[in-house]
Amino acid sequence: MSSTQSSTDSHAFDFDLDQGIRDQVVKRLESSPLLPLSKAAGPSERGIYVLYYKGKLVYIGKASKGTTKSKRTLRARLSEHVGKIQSRSKISLDDMKCRYLTFESEWWVFAAELAMITQYEPEWNTSGFGSKVPGVGRPGTARVSKWDDLFPKKG
Repeated sequence: MSSTQSSTDSHAFDFDLDQGIRDQVVKRLESSPLLPLSKAAGPSERGIYVLYYKGKLVYIGKASKGTTKSKRTLRARLSEHVGKIQSRSKISLDDMKCRYLTFESEWWVFAAELAMITQYEPEWNTSGFGSKVPGVGRPGTARVSKWDDLFPKKG
């Protein structure tokens, strides 16, 4: 209900579009197959994906071919994560699973990713995991990301 409407107006209704998107995306994603994370995971399409580490949802990302500089597909983005995980110690691909959804519209990719991050608040989304250049060496910083601290590069 908007701030200008009386809470006693039984005819007033403001649709919560964010909640509507969240409910539908969560329901569809959670009913999709849980797959091993591999270089062959995901189609060459746009969409969102979720990563699980030891059964816990830890990261939500998107692959958007038309509206991002990278023009990555789901398969390309998941493959990048495989390479990142394989280059780290204290973590194994055997502990990783993924789910994904594809979308016809670029707009829905962005809306769905935001809805999912709002719903789940995944730990790795704020850790430096998804960064193309995480931690030390990232322009303007010398800090070590939480991701780099948890899973250092192999030797």
